[in-house]
Amino acid sequence: MPEKKSKAIRSILFIFPYPSGTAASQRFRFEQYLEFLPENGLQYQLAPFMDEETWNILYKPGNTWKKIKGIGKGFLRRIGLLFSIHKYDFVFIHREATPVGPPFIEWIIAKIFRKRIIFDFDDAIWLPNTSENNGIVAGIKWHHKTKSICRWAWKISAGNRYLADFARNAKGANGSDTNSIIINPTTIDTKNLHNRLKEQNTDSFVIGWTGTHSTIGYLEFLLPVLKKLEEDYSFTFLVISDRKPDFDLNSLQYIPWIKATEADDLLRMNVGVMPLTDDLWSRGKCGFKALQYMSLGIPSLASPVGVNVDIIQHGTDGFLCSEPQEWIDCMKLLIHDVELRTQMGKASRERIERIYSVTGNRDNFLKLFTV
Repeated sequence: MPEKKSKAIRSILFIFPYPSGTAASQRFRFEQYLEFLPENGLQYQLAPFMDEETWNILYKPGNTWKKIKGIGKGFLRRIGLLFSIHKYDFVFIHREATPVGPPFIEWIIAKIFRKRIIFDFDDAIWLPNTSENNGIVAGIKWHHKTKSICRWAWKISAGNRYLADFARNAKGANGSDTNSIIINPTTIDTKNLHNRLKEQNTDSFVIGWTGTHSTIGYLEFLLPVLKKLEEDYSFTFLVISDRKPDFDLNSLQYIPWIKATEADDLLRMNVGVMPLTDDLWSRGKCGFKALQYMSLGIPSLASPVGVNVDIIQHGTDGFLCSEPQEWIDCMKLLIHDVELRTQMGKASRERIERIYSVTGNRDNFLKLFTV
């Protein structure tokens, strides 16, 4: 009998901003799928723009010249990368090839080397949203390059419908281009990381929030709500972040975010919150906080903005709250009713496993590399 031909091995170059394993966006958009690539005939190489030294100071005040030096080294790495681009069948670009300046690297990859670019983004990155500590970067960020990269991309991996609509308009996609834009939600590893269920029958009640310093401002809306609840209830408001917030709350407890204890720290919460402002930037968010809470059986209370209305089934696995009184009423309901918290927690976990888990979304992710 003739020998069965082995499946051709295709190669992928992953281009992304930060060192591997450091940024949540990278970990939950593509890094947790890497283990599935070899078994599907795909080999890969990782190419971060930034080194560890630059990443460690990037969002801290000062160190301007060190930041400039680090970014300069990143550009040199990107230029050097062009000499090996010819080896790859696909180039997966997460957000952008370089953090500042025009998309000349993307243009060379698409137009000179004519490589299949898979462009992945999970925020409304065409809108200005830079940190006050990085004003020097804000001026040269070149946000409008997102539209150009969408046009040049072979396929687009969009984190939600709002982002997919932007990509479709930028690309000028019609019915024949439907398969080139894939809604690839941010997902949770429910097998290896978020793999436990919150026990809701606890002595104390903890309302929690997790996120970086760049999103901590959204909590300002909740301060009057929490102050009102403090008048009648004893609870802890737990903030897990990279920076301690300056909030005048008796209930406030801060713990620094640590990757190794991420799931354990989240499991301190009975309820997780995700307040947002209703603006174009917030509509581009992918509901990551709610996904984290729900994956551990923690009911979510969130603003009905953007993808939150798709993730949370109001009254079943969480609550969507607009006005302050709605937040107060839903909080009170969950404070009093352990059984409701337990039921919502189980429903949350089931929904994440079915739709927003690595296992549930695996085949959808692999479609990005289907010719």
